[in-house]
Amino acid sequence: MGGFIGKRELVAVDDVSFDMPAERPVILTIAGESGSGKTTTARMILGFIKPTRGEVVYQGKNILSMNKEEWKMYRREVQAIFQDPYGAFNPMYTVDHVLKVPIQKFNLAKTDEEAYQLISGTLEVVGLRSEEILGKYPHQLSGGQRQRIMLARAFLLRPKIIVADEPVSMLDASMRAGILRIMLDLKEKWNMSFLYITHDLSTAHYISDFIAIMYQGSIVEMGPIDDVTEYPLHPYSKLLIESVPIPDPGQRWKERIELPSREFQSQTLNGCKFYDRCEFRMEVCKTERPVLKQNESRLVACHLYQD
Repeated sequence: MGGFIGKRELVAVDDVSFDMPAERPVILTIAGESGSGKTTTARMILGFIKPTRGEVVYQGKNILSMNKEEWKMYRREVQAIFQDPYGAFNPMYTVDHVLKVPIQKFNLAKTDEEAYQLISGTLEVVGLRSEEILGKYPHQLSGGQRQRIMLARAFLLRPKIIVADEPVSMLDASMRAGILRIMLDLKEKWNMSFLYITHDLSTAHYISDFIAIMYQGSIVEMGPIDDVTEYPLHPYSKLLIESVPIPDPGQRWKERIELPSREFQSQTLNGCKFYDRCEFRMEVCKTERPVLKQNESRLVACHLYQD
């Protein structure tokens, strides 16, 4: 996926490749700073934008080649929740509307009573009581309640994968833990996988099985969450993890992190995109772009670990 800044082409997502196992539910996190290509990756998976090259494959088929029935099934089995829970609601309707639409679209209930029972049971799964929620307008609910309703909307369809794009970043700390706990419950009790998009490594470490670190559109390191966050190999992974503040005033950052004035310079080079900011850069880094290669438990794209 590409775009332009001035006269230079900037690739938003560059040769990103990963898979979600079908045999068991997992939570895979895509993490990185703003502008790293996380949300663009999610939007391509959801079919909102088309890649300029490459493909998104679901159960062996390119999603752009699916017929009407296959696409409808894909939209049911791959659901999404987004950063702003309020933006998903029409303020002119009560919250009942956002829950009734998928029931009607996918013929999940034959009668109004059956639909009510389905909605009521789904709200209970995400920690809400129907008598306290139904009939209210979005502005009458808290951000945490609105996000739980969006989780309920996704859960109604019993999807196999939920793409969660920064789902807790607009919530306060007291609400975040509850949403993350629901995500874990949906994974463990209902066998639903999550593609969790975030820049918050603390929440990623709490719920994830695996993590992929993105920088300027590319994955630089990917593997089990504990291995990557506790023993990062790529210099950018180390920088990203070291930038996470510790909630202890007695433990200050050891040094100031300085960013270069030309942050996208390396995109014009044939070498490593992180060259400008890397303290370990070598001559080969300037001329040859590293590829993801296996290093013990994870994949890493860095000449420090290439043969």
